[in-house]
Amino acid sequence: MTNNDILKKLRVALKLRDTDIVKILALADFKMTETELSALFRNEDHPNYKPAGDQVLRNFLNGLIIHLRGPRESPSPRPGQEPKRG
Repeated sequence: MTNNDILKKLRVALKLRDTDIVKILALADFKMTETELSALFRNEDHPNYKPAGDQVLRNFLNGLIIHLRGPRESPSPRPGQEPKRG
């Protein structure tokens, strides 16, 4: 399964539009236009098809985490470290 297939399946499962995906990528500080995004969702035999690299998928997943959970307020303490109390 390619990164393109994974993105397509997530788009369908989460009922996301291209504008939603562009916004999610922006949450991870990754800029992509809707035109560039549409090339990822084309069939492999289409002349405008572009394979999605690991960086695109990684940033989409990171942006999706922020989109669904919200931004992290403060870093969580490491194991064995006491949380700061203020």
